[in-house]
Amino acid sequence: MHAFARLSLLLPLVLLAGCAGHVPAPNAGAGPAATFPSCTTAHDPRLRASVPRAPAVPSPVAVPLDAMTSSSVPRRRITVRAAERTLHCEGVSLFELLRATGAVPAGPLHGTQLSRYVLAQARDGRRVLFSLAELDPAPGGPAIDVVDRCNGDVPGLADTPLLLVDGDLDDARSLTGLHTLTVVVAP
Repeated sequence: MHAFARLSLLLPLVLLAGCAGHVPAPNAGAGPAATFPSCTTAHDPRLRASVPRAPAVPSPVAVPLDAMTSSSVPRRRITVRAAERTLHCEGVSLFELLRATGAVPAGPLHGTQLSRYVLAQARDGRRVLFSLAELDPAPGGPAIDVVDRCNGDVPGLADTPLLLVDGDLDDARSLTGLHTLTVVVAP
């Protein structure tokens, strides 16, 4: 068998071997044994595909709920539907609370900010998610509020603060007994 034929049979095995150092070249019996680099492309950055580096992922940001009463977040009146009654309550927009605490930057959302979401958790362990994009107070979006005061004694409203979607306590993502708000970057 010619040296070239043996080399062509050996080369795929060398490439599969994991590019370990230098491999002796087949010799037809004449002259000193030669070596050739087994994987020059593994060491030549010009010939390799670049591997993108993952950007630094910001840590989750815990939003203090006491900031709702002590900050400059504008409070507003919110009409709440619960137990077939309409109540007049008071609270703040979730998005404005996030902005006031620095969890969401000022100005319009764009780029990597759109890969963030808010994880809201109640004292009883129930959790719901909202993307920052859906919280942005654009026309036609849902009104999502954190409510801390309501008039009247209605079952379910005693456990404040409440997280309300469009003022409806029966909405699937509304929570009573809101315990934590965390802004997280999606993996």
